[in-house]
Parts: sequence; structure tokens; C-alpha cells
Amino acid sequence: MKKLSDKVIFITGGSKGIGLGCVLACLKHGARVAILSLESHLAAAEIEQAGLDPKADTLMVDCDVSKPAIFDRAFTQALDHFGRIDGLINNAGWHPPALTIEETSIEDFESLIRLNLTSSFLGCKLAIPHLKQSKGSIVNMSSEAGMIGQPAASSYAASKAGQLGLTKALALDMAPHGVRVNAVCPAGVMTPLMQDWAGTQYDPAAALNAVDEWHPIGRMAQPEEIGEVCAFLLSTEASFITGQSICPDGGATLGYRR
Repeated sequence: MKKLSDKVIFITGGSKGIGLGCVLACLKHGARVAILSLESHLAAAEIEQAGLDPKADTLMVDCDVSKPAIFDRAFTQALDHFGRIDGLINNAGWHPPALTIEETSIEDFESLIRLNLTSSFLGCKLAIPHLKQSKGSIVNMSSEAGMIGQPAASSYAASKAGQLGLTKALALDMAPHGVRVNAVCPAGVMTPLMQDWAGTQYDPAAALNAVDEWHPIGRMAQPEEIGEVCAFLLSTEASFITGQSICPDGGATLGYRR
């Protein structure tokens, strides 16, 4: 038996980047996966490339998690298909370009909060009645920035810190029901978003190398490495872990100012 056998996991933003890494890790460990993403079909080729069958164990539902009515409908569609939910990874989110607080409008701040934080709140709200039945688990994809801050990223850090507060409060509320709630806080991860950011720099290769050097381990994480942490937290191997902020960061916080 694989550690997620017979489990149904819902993953938002699962078509690329960290979300896709979570999809691949959960499938590898035996789960069936609902991918709720703006372009969910993009995951199919990556799943096939990993030697897995995207039609056998996945459901791909196009979904904008920043729009509550659409998120609600997509969640219901996935629930109707699988008949249950055992785990939720609230992964959908975005890191805007570097902006000071003076450069960040209220509209942009509120839009990012809706995407990064409000969608996590709604995902939990939709899932919890069903997770109480399955004694399931939630993972909120936060960020190292939510723990230690980040220059020129006040709105992003605020949204990710909000996820940590949500995680801890829900862990207390849900513990009597057998539902665990944790957060994962990566540092640098080699994702399409990271590559897009590097493409805006004068020397993209040098920019990516600089991010690698933030980490004492000498490199950024790969998305599936973060997915493996989430798969662990969703499994019974993590049965005594709740309310925690797990930071797979290659040691970055140890030398943050070096």
C-alpha cells in the first residue's frame, strides 16, 4: 500500500509549478487528484511524461479561485466526481513583481489578498464539512516570506503570513474532529513563475544563480520536492503534526542576511 492509496486530494493551482509538483507527488503515492486551476488541462502532458495516466486518477477542472462562485462550483464538480475528499492543498497564488508599498495600490493589494489568502479560506470552508467525515488533512501553501518577510513584497508577505494565522487557528478548531491543518513555506523553487521573473532581469542566468546562492544547500528546490513534503503531511505518517509551518528551504533562513 502506498501512503496515499485510496485518498482523494484536491489541489488548487495544480497545472504548473509547485502545484504540479504536488499533483505528481500525490499521484506517485497512490492518490486520486482533482486539479482545480485556471488551465487545468496543462497538467496532462506533465503527468504523462512522469509515466502516469492523467485519465485514470485525475479530474481537471478549470477554476478561478479568486472568484468564490466559480470556486464553489468547481469544488462541487470535483466532489460529485470522486464522492469524497481526504486532503486539500490550497496552492493557487501569485507573487507580483517587486514593488514598494508606495508603488502598490489598494486595488492591487486587495486583489492579491483575494487570490492568495481569501481563496485559501474559502477552500478550507468548502472542504471542512467533508474532511470531518474522512478525518482528512489540509495543507496551505504559504511561503518563507510569510515567516521572515521579503523586501519590496509587503502585499505578498502579508498574504502569506495570513495563511499561517489561518492554519494555526483552524488547526485548533479542527483537532477535536480529527482534521489536521498545516502550512508549507518554501524558499526559492524553480518554477515557471521564477523563470518568468528571471526573464525580466538584465542577465537571467545570473539572476537564477543568485537565487540558488540564497540557499546554503546551493540550489533552489524542484517543485516535486515541495510536493513530497505536502504528500507526507497529507498521509498518516504525519498523524501527530498539526498547526505547523514546515519550511523546506534548503537552509535559506539560516543565512538569510549573508
